[in-house]
Amino acid sequence: MSFVVTIDGPAAAGKSTTARAVAATLGFLYVDTGALYRALALKVEREGISPDDADAVERCVAKTSLDLSGSPDHAQVFLDGEDVSREIRTPAVSELSSRLAAQPRVRRRLVEIQRGLRDRGALVGEGRDLGTVVFPDAEVKIFLDADLETRARRRARELQERGIAASLEQVRADLERRDARDRTRADSPLRPPADAVVIDTGGMDIEAQVEAVLGVVRAHPGCPQVEERR
Repeated sequence: MSFVVTIDGPAAAGKSTTARAVAATLGFLYVDTGALYRALALKVEREGISPDDADAVERCVAKTSLDLSGSPDHAQVFLDGEDVSREIRTPAVSELSSRLAAQPRVRRRLVEIQRGLRDRGALVGEGRDLGTVVFPDAEVKIFLDADLETRARRRARELQERGIAASLEQVRADLERRDARDRTRADSPLRPPADAVVIDTGGMDIEAQVEAVLGVVRAHPGCPQVEERR
């Protein structure tokens, strides 16, 4: 079994940036589970399938190939062999992926794919149910969180930097809606694992977040001895 670090938390808590940096520093595989849901959402959107049609969505999942490059420096997600890393980062795809993620049949299939990535070696994965459902036996479990206002400002800034127009009010409402969906869904609700280290990133910059997580990982007696990259 490989050494697994899970980083869970709500949207815009800093999971992706932190997980990429930690994986790059330690030379671990980087697993962006949210990208898999987004890629599936992109296919559902392209094929004109209603997210409320659970049977049609399940058929779509069954015939869909999803994969990650695993490289923290140049993370890519592949949908049926096509690199869709840029196409999946729109607010519309994000909203649709959240709706699909609430469907138990979708989650079961995506969990299978995620668990298979463990065969590639030590990894840092980020998502919403990695420590509770996907890798409940992970060696290190982190839960990143921040208040809604802080997360909304972060997400609005990210979208603006990518040239996507979105007001702070709209982003805040989208996050609030997604939080409610993620925390109350019947299957794999968003919650900190009982044995996770919870880190409030509200007052932290990205460097502090990364160092906080690295400190927890390095302190684990089973952490592989690697030549760290800086």
